[in-house]
Amino acid sequence: MLRQTEFGPAGAGIAALRLDPSNLPIRFEAADGGADDGQRTIDLLADRVVIRRTSAGARMKLQVLVSSYRGVAVRVGDGATEGSDRVEVVLIHADPSLNVPLFSAEDADDVVAEWQLWAKVFALPMMTVEMDGSLREAFPRMGAVLIGTPGPRRRRHSTVKARRPMALMRRKPGGDLSGREIHREREIIARS
Repeated sequence: MLRQTEFGPAGAGIAALRLDPSNLPIRFEAADGGADDGQRTIDLLADRVVIRRTSAGARMKLQVLVSSYRGVAVRVGDGATEGSDRVEVVLIHADPSLNVPLFSAEDADDVVAEWQLWAKVFALPMMTVEMDGSLREAFPRMGAVLIGTPGPRRRRHSTVKARRPMALMRRKPGGDLSGREIHREREIIARS
């Protein structure tokens, strides 16, 4: 039996949506314009997303692997009151009907923390939705590795290059054996 957390409906007209990624699996409802009742049920698991909805009287259940999603995106939309903006964190798929809302709020206080947390949980890139609707990765990457400025080169001709490594600094250096008394014993052999 799966552990599930129930949440109320999410989407337009709802003040806030906050899901906890440490409590996966999670079940919640979200707005869906293509569904008969305007709602769909979403199950978030660590490796897949299950979307349930009814369309034209037919019940559907879609299972989509998390790895098939493009990334975790942050976007700004119109808020419930005029002049306010809604900030959302969304799991983005190539098919917009499979997008999953993860976080939604009227203020942008916790959006960066939520965005980073969901991207880390699903191991997906962090993306932003531009004003024209296009997607852009937040940070340049090469495959799964973030690209950044390289660190400074090691100096090969520095004054400390000949020092002993730290592991050897804990040991006492060996001394000269000349002048020390060496104790030798005769070999004892037992004969019957």
